[in-house]
Amino acid sequence: MRRGRWAAATAGLVVAAVLGTGGCAAPSGTDHGGGREPGPHGALPQAAPAGLPGSAPADDESCHPLESYRPQGSMPQPGHMPSGSTMAAIVKRGRLIAGVDQNSYLFGYRNPLTGELDGFEIELLKRISTALFGSPDRIQFKTISSNARLAVLQPDKTTHRSSVDIVIDSMTINCDRWKSVAFSTDYMDAGQRVLVPKSSTATSIDDLGGKRVCAASGTTSIDTLKGLKKHPVVPVAVKDWTDCLMLMQVGKVDAVSTDDTILIGLAAQDPNTKLIGPRFTKEPHGIAMRKDQTDLVRFVNGVLQQMRQDGTLTGLEKQWLGADAKSFVPPPGPSYKPE
Repeated sequence: MRRGRWAAATAGLVVAAVLGTGGCAAPSGTDHGGGREPGPHGALPQAAPAGLPGSAPADDESCHPLESYRPQGSMPQPGHMPSGSTMAAIVKRGRLIAGVDQNSYLFGYRNPLTGELDGFEIELLKRISTALFGSPDRIQFKTISSNARLAVLQPDKTTHRSSVDIVIDSMTINCDRWKSVAFSTDYMDAGQRVLVPKSSTATSIDDLGGKRVCAASGTTSIDTLKGLKKHPVVPVAVKDWTDCLMLMQVGKVDAVSTDDTILIGLAAQDPNTKLIGPRFTKEPHGIAMRKDQTDLVRFVNGVLQQMRQDGTLTGLEKQWLGADAKSFVPPPGPSYKPE
């Protein structure tokens, strides 16, 4: 189980990292926060998609958020992508540019022993890289915060280039986000829960009315906290999940609430915390890509389907979540848009 190997090394770094730089320094070739690269080395030029999303009508029955684009035909051989496709341009460039987190332990985090990015979602990207290039390491990582996940996929108005080709960062698939990006099929189902100090007497989110509960800005988690009616809490929004853990460690907030997948990583970093209560939301996770690059979405869905069929997707979940994987089930079969 990978968690035990690194937990001791990371547990003491949480407060220091947040009080210092807010995260470990990126090695050569990694860009913080999605700065744009000029010229042919940037992400791919395409027609500009619609702007950032607004509020989706609550009664919009035309949206089926878990439906994505069906893979077409057999998967191309690595290095031999269809002419004129988004994938062919990525292969010609020589690397896949990916927006990821470096602060979500077990999913996308900076391994303190190697300085490299590691985790469940990093492994998914390596599988996509292998499908494109025949090698798992042809990836340029751009570390981003949760509230930048949609923005880095939007093309520049002048160059029509976006900062990244793909974002994988524990992102919930929903109708509002489909307005500005396109999602893959669901690769992991999660749900919002609560992390508290072991000394807390709270047993669920209902026991935290009036308490300060932390979540990252730009997430469905902070929106859910703001919308609680029965037992309203005091939402505290921060940049990164490690900021939430630090604030709870120093007594500035009473709890952290987000997807249980992320909370498992935070709990592994601090053994003086515990997860409480059942899930009170459904959070299907998807890989986000540009809205106008549906051929890349189809390709990624083909990779995910191969991983479902050969057991890799379930295997990665068990590898990274270890004993905690019993709380999860393999993602459901893919759902595709009618065509």
